[in-house]
Amino acid sequence: MNGDPAGDASAHPESHDLVARIRACRLCAERFAATATAHVPRPVVWFRPGARILIAGQAPGARVHASGRPFTDPSGDRLRDWLGVDEATFYDLDRVAVVPMAFCFPGYDARKADLPPPSICGRTWHGKVMAALGDMPLTVLVGGHAHRYHLGARGPVTQTVAAWRDHAPRVFALPHPSWRNTAWLRKNPWFEADLLPVLRARVQEVLNG
Repeated sequence: MNGDPAGDASAHPESHDLVARIRACRLCAERFAATATAHVPRPVVWFRPGARILIAGQAPGARVHASGRPFTDPSGDRLRDWLGVDEATFYDLDRVAVVPMAFCFPGYDARKADLPPPSICGRTWHGKVMAALGDMPLTVLVGGHAHRYHLGARGPVTQTVAAWRDHAPRVFALPHPSWRNTAWLRKNPWFEADLLPVLRARVQEVLNG
């Protein structure tokens, strides 16, 4: 398993160039400098053509900004549990691609709440990334921002997730696995009872070819 998202440049030269361009992106430098965190851009890029599963997330958090790897936080632990995969599988670039709606940590506002993913990131990069990845057997949409971009969803997250059968087995819409959604999970027991077993079975089916 190669830990570099670009992998072998000779195998995917266009993808290697795209990864390098995203890593070098500084479009939001002034925006981030003006946040409460006053941080510099650090795009977290984790995809490679040939992956079987696309995790379409929201944006890196502070811990991911520090680690440079996606979902290296409690949200990632919960997401891997939802998918039924271990860390080695999740971080295998030949199997799983992680493409958030913004590649950089957006920072916090004055109340230390997460800022939304800057839309300029999606406008600049997502069409190119999706073209590089091609047709994915399974796409997992994590959170409302991903629902809106990939499904055109306009209703609340609960409504979109509750309609999961409309898009399965190729696409599954999930809530964000943040601890903030623990109460949501208690109020919606059908998510763990009905959706997750189907999702886990589909993950294994796709990973096993």
